[in-house]
Amino acid sequence: MAIRIINFDSKYAQSFYDLNIEWLKTYFYVEPFDEEVLSKPDKYIIDKGGFIFFAMKTNKIVGTVALMPTEKKSGILELTKMAVLPEERGQKIGQQLLQHCIDFGKAQNLKALLLYSNTKLENAIYLYRKYGFKELELENDSPYVRSDIKMLLEL
Repeated sequence: MAIRIINFDSKYAQSFYDLNIEWLKTYFYVEPFDEEVLSKPDKYIIDKGGFIFFAMKTNKIVGTVALMPTEKKSGILELTKMAVLPEERGQKIGQQLLQHCIDFGKAQNLKALLLYSNTKLENAIYLYRKYGFKELELENDSPYVRSDIKMLLEL
C-alpha cells in the first residue's frame, strides 16, 4: 500500500493527538506542554506559522509530523511530534515523513531543521543521523524535560 503525505486538516486533529500521546506514554510520560500543544495544534503550530503533515495509507492516518517555528531563529523550523502507529512501524513511514519535511524545508528556502529528542529512541536518532542531522550542545533550559539530545540539519 502506498503512503500519501497530506497537509494538516482540522478533521485529523484527533489523530495528531492520539499518535503522539501513544508514543509519549509508551516511552516517557506526557508533559503538560505536550498535552497543551497536542490538544490545540491549530493554536500552537498552524496559527504560529507551522505545519503538520500526515501519512495516509488507504484512508487511514498512520503517521504524523510537525514543523514548528522556533522562538529565536528565523528560517529554522523545529521538527517535532513525529509518530507512527505501532502496527505500522517498520515500513519506513517515519523516513517518508522525514524526507517530506526536508523537501518541504528546501522548497520553502529554510535555513535548517532543528529537533530535540532522547537517545533512548535509538531508531529515531539513527534515522536523524542517516539523513544528515548533526548533534548540537543541548541548552540547560531545553523546552522538553525528556530531551537529552539536540540536532540540526542545515538545508
